[in-house]
Amino acid sequence: MREEFRIDLNIVSQLLVDMAEAVQVAMRQATKALLTADRRAAEGVIARDAEVDSIFRQVEERVGDLLARQAPVATDLRILITALHVAADLERMGDLADHVAKTAVRRHPSPAVPAELRGVFTEMAAVADRMAAKIAGVLSKPDATLAAELEQDDDAMDDLHRRLFAILLDDEWPYGVETAIDATLLGRFYERYADHAVNAGRRVVYLVTGEPA
Repeated sequence: MREEFRIDLNIVSQLLVDMAEAVQVAMRQATKALLTADRRAAEGVIARDAEVDSIFRQVEERVGDLLARQAPVATDLRILITALHVAADLERMGDLADHVAKTAVRRHPSPAVPAELRGVFTEMAAVADRMAAKIAGVLSKPDATLAAELEQDDDAMDDLHRRLFAILLDDEWPYGVETAIDATLLGRFYERYADHAVNAGRRVVYLVTGEPA
């Protein structure tokens, strides 16, 4: 019975890694669509969001089954509860990448962000990509130190978010209200993507140490 349980836990762990890698690719492709008006890339992100949702449901079903059949306690219970929380954060990260892609589609054939904002969004995307990669890494091989680094990455994202607002609120902003609203929402999508990555990292810290991050 214990061997079967360990096999099932390994399956759940791999599903979470698959989710993390999928949402990393999703945001990467969504950013490409955003900055280059690549409609095909955007539509690909939107279509594949269902795959992330499907993996999320698989995690929920497997964890629910294990809770019912195995009645785990102590560390095993902590692993399963952590898996549920991490899966929920990853699913939300996928949704946020989907929102970015939908903005790119809506503004097509024009790029969704003007030239003045390309730099800040490129940097936000780089931070998001780095954070998703770390999540995939710590889920594959739990590492509390690496997971804790996500807090610093989130600080970098927050700095970029503030820089974005400084540009949008400048008296010389030339692109009107609609573009400013789109940019504000897009900035929020990247900022929330980072927040969910931090949440997932904190769950891994708790899993490894048994202490809340």
